Amino acid sequence: MPTPLTGNIRPGVEPDLAGYERAGGYQALRKSLKMAPAEVTGLVTEAKLRGRGGAGFPTGQKWSFVPMGSDAPRPKYFVCNADEMEPGTFKDRLLLEGDPHQLIEGLFLGAYAIEAEVGYIFLRWAYKVAARRLEKALAEAYRQGYLGQNILGSGYNLELHLHISAGRYICGEETALLNALEGRRANPRAKPPHPQTSGLWGRPTIVNNVETLCNIPHIVNHGAQWFRDLGRGKDAGTKLYGASGKVRRPGLWELPMGTTAAEIIEEHAGGMRAGHTLRGVLPGGASTEFLIASQLDVAMDFDSVQAMGSRLGTGTMIVLDDRTCPVGMLHNLAHFFAQESCGWCTPCWSGLGWVEHILLQLEQGKGELDDLERLEAHARLLGPGRTFCALAPGATEPLHSALKYFHDDFARHAHERRCPWN
Repeated sequence: MPTPLTGNIRPGVEPDLAGYERAGGYQALRKSLKMAPAEVTGLVTEAKLRGRGGAGFPTGQKWSFVPMGSDAPRPKYFVCNADEMEPGTFKDRLLLEGDPHQLIEGLFLGAYAIEAEVGYIFLRWAYKVAARRLEKALAEAYRQGYLGQNILGSGYNLELHLHISAGRYICGEETALLNALEGRRANPRAKPPHPQTSGLWGRPTIVNNVETLCNIPHIVNHGAQWFRDLGRGKDAGTKLYGASGKVRRPGLWELPMGTTAAEIIEEHAGGMRAGHTLRGVLPGGASTEFLIASQLDVAMDFDSVQAMGSRLGTGTMIVLDDRTCPVGMLHNLAHFFAQESCGWCTPCWSGLGWVEHILLQLEQGKGELDDLERLEAHARLLGPGRTFCALAPGATEPLHSALKYFHDDFARHAHERRCPWN
């Protein structure tokens, strides 16, 4: 099975430019310089690549919104969102540490496609190994002439910078990320205008996820049809899927887009540990709705998971077992999301704080049966369209589904005045 994203990663081996070039690295860069920028965008559009950061928006379509031609505002910017902080998600870290040149080449191709002159890699502060390896890879790429002025004699210029995040989850939201890059408070911006027309410093800007960009060199090298054929269904390409929790082999695997959740858990993660039974799965990281055991034959692609009432998100599953208290699990997640709220809108900072408080009361045996209705109200009132960005709606997705599937567990906390798992 082809594994274009991870095929060049060797555990324990420090990545370098020579190894990347031996594996065919930067051939897509050379090929693209003989193409018009619109051809690169057209190829990505034809390949049906969808964003791997969580939203799943068509990548080529996103690029097509950027003004082009001599009358377009300048400079243009291309930004890689490497601020991976979603609980349970660790897919981008593998790519950043294991094959940094693949990301640099993918970012180059995206920048070339929209005629951007400047690029940024916005990296999570805690990814120290990734930062060191990216700094080394950037220096190698500059020395080889893959970045900088008049790249390979083409007349195209691209300056690429590494920016280390100050460490807030909200910076994963693209407009908050842009504010942080500008040196301002990391709050989300109102849309419109969208970043494609007015982004970084008011100029046209594209923000793409690490995994998204790492697909681009392979699309340019092998073609759109090749990429579409990698998937098992409507969605194209491969996907980095992960599993954490009480499974035998927690980890990360590159598999065809559309691989079922059951296959990932049973075959690749080795099933549940001895003495543990699966109760539910957050299929795309901590801000997605639970799926239960009877739903795990679902194909892990964007539309199939949505049809089940959840989202593919990052594709990194968090598995809940029968020995873990769902209320305690939800409190842990609510604590994270509440402290990571930027405080820009009242429903988010106040509402998530109350959710955390109510869940803690239930865990400590101080809750009431009425608290379940309060939690349900918060899950509804913090839903889509009620906040500036998707942080609060995402944070309440696991709560909303947990109240549906594990209602009796919440009720036991209130009736017994204790956590039954303690």
